[in-house]
Amino acid sequence: MPKKDYPLIYVVEDNMAFGQIVAHHLKINKYTNVTLFISGEECLKHLNAKPDIVIQDYKLQGISGLNVLEQAKKILPHTEFIFLSAQDNADIAVDTMKAGAFDYIVKNEVALHRILQNIGNIITLQKQKKHNRLQRLLIYLFTVFIILLVIALTMAYRTKTPL
Repeated sequence: MPKKDYPLIYVVEDNMAFGQIVAHHLKINKYTNVTLFISGEECLKHLNAKPDIVIQDYKLQGISGLNVLEQAKKILPHTEFIFLSAQDNADIAVDTMKAGAFDYIVKNEVALHRILQNIGNIITLQKQKKHNRLQRLLIYLFTVFIILLVIALTMAYRTKTPL
């Protein structure tokens, strides 16, 4: 299980009661670093905190959820977005996924469960990406070491000086 303050999750929902239900559900499932916003504009104003995950409605008052995603991804490309919407429309779901959303969940009786599954999947993928970056770095450093060793041995051989 992730440490208590990880990940930072933003919930963006213009229906305050539903937003509180989502935030409460996350908190009782050990995701305690949750911030609730009632508009996309408020979410965008607080991107400096670098949320790991944004769970948001598609149809928000003011700026749309899709616009929030597009603007946020320009600043924070690694932040994952999960749409949680009453819009049961395949075209909308496809549009959000094409724009970079991790998933699109229709608000129904299993939506809260699916949010938790998605968060778990996101955390697993983020750990795997970090592991892969570390592996690539180690391979690079090992390669540089071997090249330098070959150069040193070649120079030592040519000058007949021991290492």
